[in-house]
Amino acid sequence: MEISREFFLQAAIEEAKKGLAQGGIPIGSVLVIDNKIVGRGHNQRVQKGSSVLHAEMDCLENAGRIKAADYRRATLYSTLSPCDMCSGAMLLYGIKTVVVGENKTFQGPEEYVRSRGVDVQVVDNHECCQLMETFIEKNPELWFEDIGE
Repeated sequence: MEISREFFLQAAIEEAKKGLAQGGIPIGSVLVIDNKIVGRGHNQRVQKGSSVLHAEMDCLENAGRIKAADYRRATLYSTLSPCDMCSGAMLLYGIKTVVVGENKTFQGPEEYVRSRGVDVQVVDNHECCQLMETFIEKNPELWFEDIGE
């Protein structure tokens, strides 16, 4: 039985909420291979004082070492459009599909990633959008730090 895209996106949203509850930025991600979540993560730049622990990077780190052939079968779910760094990691490992919760509050290099053969699916999820809009409104300095502005 195939589990729905909404199920996996909801798992990423739960990661985003976990990050927010920890005082961080509400972005979450899950990595799915063969209909199974193999990695979960959320933005932890604030919590760990990290320069690179965006949700997708945390997710990939938590997935551990994976064979190249497995990455090529993977789908990365993210509540927000992946930035240049996270998109680069997807390209490096050959992840062919990314499902994006929303790209209204921030849009990474989606066209470039598409030009490199990645299927970018933007869901335009209301909950993802609300999480980010509320966070940005309350924490603009932290948000701009996170996206490098």
